[in-house]
Amino acid sequence: MRISVIGCGYLGAVHAACMAKLGHEVVGIDVDKDKISELSSARAPFFEPGLEELLKEVQETGRLTFATDMAAATRSTVHFVCVGTPQKKGENGADLSFVDAAIASLVPHLAPGDLVVGKSTVPVGTASRLSEVLAEAQPEAHLVWNPEFLREGHAVSDTLNPDRFVYGVAGGSEDHPAVAILDDVYGTPLSSGTPRLVMDHPTAELVKTAANSFLATKISFINAMAELCEAAGADVTRLADAIGIDDRIGRKFLNAGIGFGGGCLPKDIRAFMARAGELGADQALTFLREVDAINMRRRTRVVELARELCQGSLLGKRISVLGAAFKPASDDVRDSPALSIAAQLQLQGAVVTVTDPKALSNAAKRFPELHYESETSKAVAKADALLLLTEWDEYRSLDPYELITSVSAPRILDGRNVLDAAKWRAAGWQYRGLGRP
Repeated sequence: MRISVIGCGYLGAVHAACMAKLGHEVVGIDVDKDKISELSSARAPFFEPGLEELLKEVQETGRLTFATDMAAATRSTVHFVCVGTPQKKGENGADLSFVDAAIASLVPHLAPGDLVVGKSTVPVGTASRLSEVLAEAQPEAHLVWNPEFLREGHAVSDTLNPDRFVYGVAGGSEDHPAVAILDDVYGTPLSSGTPRLVMDHPTAELVKTAANSFLATKISFINAMAELCEAAGADVTRLADAIGIDDRIGRKFLNAGIGFGGGCLPKDIRAFMARAGELGADQALTFLREVDAINMRRRTRVVELARELCQGSLLGKRISVLGAAFKPASDDVRDSPALSIAAQLQLQGAVVTVTDPKALSNAAKRFPELHYESETSKAVAKADALLLLTEWDEYRSLDPYELITSVSAPRILDGRNVLDAAKWRAAGWQYRGLGRP
């Protein structure tokens, strides 16, 4: 099929490459000329494992091209809208200006029977409003809301082999003509048994925000338990193991640490609360305020623990922060708890060095006042304390016996609870985890 992907950021670039991999003829469209230039040269403008290799592979087949002019969408019959919906400045709600602009630019190029497929995470009610815009411009075009469920670091595999497809169509009927068209688009993964659910527009819009809110709640729950475990002298990791055996609860996302970040969970739960308020249902989501508060409180707690680790004062202490990205296998520093903690430590007088395998360039744009070092060995040299804040494999596998010769004081704060505490203590380190005795 001929497909256009509007917006070639993280979601759009991955989606365009994967649709070409599935055999479709794809054009990716974005107003950012530099981004399009990079993608046209098979270079990913961000780090995502496997993406550059995939871009090279599909561009060699001729099935994937990129453009800055929306007119390039004219030959396509399916148009995926993959633009960002960031948090509004000074508010909790989502900024839909990019979605609105994408639709406005697209409608002059739509033909009867075309499919406009929204993949951006939007507040419930957006599809209904956009349906009216499309109906006025091209009555015979169809709008589907088809939310994405990508995990950064696994986006390529999650697109090619998703755990489910959600189609939101007007009326929610299986007989809607858009359903058969999307089934053709996703024919390969559907033939492998991927579940597919058809529903109305509002339900499909709610699926993504509800899923993200549930995950955020689960993370904040175990971090709240970590606070209690510290007060009681209990071990949150063993607690999580025990309650996670219950299949109604599950062990995934029950890892206490410095909290969640990134470009999705924080802004999505805030937008969810804001939209609920607009609908007069704000009482239904008041618990998410505490979820958000617990998450932000983790950052302050890590700073407090770092001060305790440094014998009560951060002033002049050399702190090495291992990790800047909000999660491993990513260079994304949006709302990164690790980077926020590093900045707070410096504000309180510490001499902070940040290292990360992939995210230093993006981190320097966010916090240029911090000192960055790409080599771990140089970053930890003569440190008074190490803070492991992003669980990259290379940090998880550090040898405490070798590392102890590089630092000024053998102190480590394991902000992700991924290190073997007994091993590090046996090597002579003062080890501190979160919610662990």
